[in-house]
Amino acid sequence: MRPRSGIVLSLLLALSGACGGNSPNSADLVLRHTLVYTVDSANPQAEAVAVKDGKIVFVGSNDSVAAFVGKRTRVLDLAGRMVLPGFEDTHAHPVTGGIELGECNLNAAANLDDVRRIVRACDQQDPSAPWVRGGGFQLPIFPNGSPTRQLLDSLVPGRPALLSSADGHTSWVNSRALAIGGVTRASPDPLNGRIERDANGDPAGTLRETAASLVSSKLPAHTDDDYLAGLERGLALAARFGITTIHEAAADESILRAFARADSLGRLTARSIISLEVKTREGTAQVAHLVALRTRYARGLVRPVAAKIFLDGVIEGQTAALLAPYLDRPGYRGELNATPDQMSALVHALDSADFKVHVHAIGDRAIRVALDAFEKQHALDNGAGPHHIIAHLQLFDPADIPRFAALGVVADFQPLWFFRDAYMKDLTEPRLGPKRSGYQYPMASMVRTGAIVAAGSDWSVSSMNPLDAIQVAMTHLALDDSTGAPWVPDERVDLPTILRAYTLGGAIASDHDSLTGSITVGKAADLIVLSDNLFTLPAHRISQARVLLTLLGGREVFRDSTAIVR
Repeated sequence: MRPRSGIVLSLLLALSGACGGNSPNSADLVLRHTLVYTVDSANPQAEAVAVKDGKIVFVGSNDSVAAFVGKRTRVLDLAGRMVLPGFEDTHAHPVTGGIELGECNLNAAANLDDVRRIVRACDQQDPSAPWVRGGGFQLPIFPNGSPTRQLLDSLVPGRPALLSSADGHTSWVNSRALAIGGVTRASPDPLNGRIERDANGDPAGTLRETAASLVSSKLPAHTDDDYLAGLERGLALAARFGITTIHEAAADESILRAFARADSLGRLTARSIISLEVKTREGTAQVAHLVALRTRYARGLVRPVAAKIFLDGVIEGQTAALLAPYLDRPGYRGELNATPDQMSALVHALDSADFKVHVHAIGDRAIRVALDAFEKQHALDNGAGPHHIIAHLQLFDPADIPRFAALGVVADFQPLWFFRDAYMKDLTEPRLGPKRSGYQYPMASMVRTGAIVAAGSDWSVSSMNPLDAIQVAMTHLALDDSTGAPWVPDERVDLPTILRAYTLGGAIASDHDSLTGSITVGKAADLIVLSDNLFTLPAHRISQARVLLTLLGGREVFRDSTAIVR
């Protein structure tokens, strides 16, 4: 009944404001002549919205909204364009992704020739820099996802170079960087990491997971200004894509400082849920430090209320934790970064300290261990703590799907990955085989259980644009494919389902669904205007729509200067 009360309130406000333009109930902003898709089951669609003091005060018809128009009301006639709640990205890396945009950026490289051209240009751009650093390359560009030091030596011959893969789980280094890191034939693989080696046993130039730190720890440290500049680049992209709440998926104190600084300068353009990175080797002793960080940096739009546990790696790098062995590596199932007992202890300590636990789990064994830990905690407190999140959720044992709804755990998918790209064809399917490959990303099955389902981008691993992800969730095809055979077609979802995941589902995952996630009277005016009505577009054209206006609490944080919105 609560949403219905909001509608009654809006009608009362409209009646009380009908006496004239000087009414104290006159809105600051009115959006009218639009299709408002509210994601509010009590009032699914409307024609107009009124905003006052950053809150939604009316959702209804064009005729009724007139009562909220006063002398100082800004009125936008949207000519049938679509209005949605602001998108909520529940898994992204806006700071490190933004820093990457200012370094040697390989995200646009589609093939090996592109990689060569971009890296050579990076080497020539600033010859005085001590390192060439950056990332964003796609693993399938290289045989077995393993680039070599010899290739990077030829592209950066005079100084050390370190480039990270788009998924962040692999680093590519040249011979000078290996020497600086002291990585030799005799170097053992570190815990939860792997040094790929050539036929002679020498380091090949590819470092997986924690092995990357053997070299990355030698890089010159980024400054606080670097972190702030990276965050501002990431936030600008988020606002452009209509994202008004973003989950920073892995933050150390430098990243936290950037968010706090941006907030104090008035430059934070999204509500920011921060996941503080948990070092699994340090166990529960670190929780007091995480609490101190939360207390020190919480302010305004910054909520450091989550704690991030990397429980495994990725299938393409053979570092995800699987229930059955990799087909191309008999007997090997990948490694967990924490034992089941360690994971349960961490979840208990973090939940008891009122942290939302945000888990990276790709493999079916990692997903099961995470769920087992949450189940133990649920037995102790009956789910009284915040909503916990498992992100990525690639490979499932089907028996574990219903457990999310039973435990109230948020299933946080990255829908842009739901198609048969080069990662899937060249690196994942050969490692899993056809039957197990069909148990990936079961979003539709998860929705049918009644679980809380949210969506995120994992930017800069992949595009931050929710419209791209929405299209792929519906089609299970590449963005430029309208005629192919959908990948795992039974797991496609419809438009209302994926819109809910990117709005109200994200708000529930953030534990602020009383504030955001739907266009409901009393909630914050986090709103976006789209160029097209998504319900009238063919599914394979959803990504061609664009965001024209983004409002955060009624404040304009993005406007498409090419669009006429008046």
